[in-house]
Amino acid sequence: MKSLFVTGTDTDVGKTYVTAGLAVSLRKSGVDVGVMKPFAAGLKQKTGFKSEDVEILANASETNDPENLINPQFFPIPASPYTAWKNLKIKPKVNSILSSFKELKKIHEMILVEGMGGIMTPILKDYFVSDLIKDMKIPSVVVCRTKVGTINHTILTIKMCEKYRIPLRGIIINDFDSDGYNVKELTRDLKSLTGIPILGSVPFIEDLSDESISKIFKKNLNLRKLFSE
Repeated sequence: MKSLFVTGTDTDVGKTYVTAGLAVSLRKSGVDVGVMKPFAAGLKQKTGFKSEDVEILANASETNDPENLINPQFFPIPASPYTAWKNLKIKPKVNSILSSFKELKKIHEMILVEGMGGIMTPILKDYFVSDLIKDMKIPSVVVCRTKVGTINHTILTIKMCEKYRIPLRGIIINDFDSDGYNVKELTRDLKSLTGIPILGSVPFIEDLSDESISKIFKKNLNLRKLFSE
């Protein structure tokens, strides 16, 4: 089973939510799944993992891997790695990211890697999230939302994946916007406009127990197509 990079059309589209849900679903299906958030940024937590997102992923997968493998680099400001580098004088360590990913692959059957922001979030001056995915040599899935504007953002993301020759497993719609497009209509339009499989949509989940998450993800997403070789 190949590892998978979860990218998004923008920040705050629910990448962590989807990645955690996929981790729970895989684990409940008997897959030894590891998780990784190469770069994380924001307010540092007082206890546990520096990043709340990383803690969510580790809990979802029930892994005990060292923090420096799951999240090799944390920036204590909400910014892209490139902007954090310029503001904090802390250069993003791409080689450390790639070596940590290789180590995690030795430990687990597969790894779910959650990206930062969108596909063109800058890491170095001429190195973006898209370059990182390509260097990891794994396929990607795109998470989008339903809010008006998402069709533009999703098409742009798909076009950049095509430019970088990143294999795409499909699109997952995160249906958490109360004022967004009708999911059936959005599914129809994205499928027609991109030609990329729409793997399903994930609703807002109130019961975040493993059983509830696994049941809803398996019911609403085509996990077989997502994780097929």
